[in-house]
Amino acid sequence: MLNVFTLANGRLFQEEIESLEELARFKPIWVDLEDPTPEERRWVKQHFGLSIPEDAMDEDIEESARFFEEDNGELHVRSDFLITADETPRSVRVAFILNEHNDKLKSKGVLFSIHDEDVPVFRLLRMRARRMPGLIEDAKDVLLMLFDADAEYCADTLEDIYDEIEIVSGKVLNSNASDNLLSEALSAIARHEDMSGRIRRNVMDTRRAVSFMMRSRLLNAEQFEDARQILRDLDSLDSHTAFLFDKINFLMDATVGFININQNKIIKIFSVASVSLLPPTLVASSYGMNFRFMPELEWSFGYPFAIALMVLSALVPMVYFRKRGWLR
Repeated sequence: MLNVFTLANGRLFQEEIESLEELARFKPIWVDLEDPTPEERRWVKQHFGLSIPEDAMDEDIEESARFFEEDNGELHVRSDFLITADETPRSVRVAFILNEHNDKLKSKGVLFSIHDEDVPVFRLLRMRARRMPGLIEDAKDVLLMLFDADAEYCADTLEDIYDEIEIVSGKVLNSNASDNLLSEALSAIARHEDMSGRIRRNVMDTRRAVSFMMRSRLLNAEQFEDARQILRDLDSLDSHTAFLFDKINFLMDATVGFININQNKIIKIFSVASVSLLPPTLVASSYGMNFRFMPELEWSFGYPFAIALMVLSALVPMVYFRKRGWLR
């Protein structure tokens, strides 16, 4: 899918392009290619003179491979954006290309974004830009506002995690929590820990991208200050994720501890039961010996006496253990 965004009366307007002729009708400031086809790549190359690299969305982690400037003046930024809306949270790599120097190309002043799937942050920016006139003035504003929306998206996700952790905390710290409940809580805590780690990684990636833009000297004074504010917001998210990690680790330790306590209770019952059965076993083994002279063998009440003795020898330890509180 190829979408172009034009700026009119301070608002961002979206147009879906289905042919090269339609693309030539607009003067966009942002061209968004979602899972582009070879034909859509060809349209961009013919009209704007821009060749989209085949490895634009590769999972490189080296800064030199993700943030660089070409000899023709094109600025390349590859950044990750978080998706948490479905059951499989993940990061989506987005490649940005911005030409602010080469006047010979129609791509000058146009931001190009290439990604494999729809990103919630992009939808959030489109909605804001339609409702808030003057939010965006050029392609650099689009890129900065995307990073700003990404920081806010991460902040909202952290708030949701905190609310869910509070619910899990109430269940874990309940003195009557069962093993099934604790197992569910443990699974939820693990999911939240994984999500918090993804957010921290995403925040680190966004910080690197914004810092690169500030070093590129393309931003004006107002945009530079906006970039500094984004970095401050990201710093606050770092401290919040650190707090969440501490809380998650505490709940993880508490949950595992309660599971161990419940298991120890079961082991204690088995231990008490085995100890209580030792005296009856001793009585039974005594009367099971094959000695010739045993007075009880000729006694008519010998068998009931042995049974009663075994029952009594089992009850006495059980009563003792109960008084000591070992069966609770």
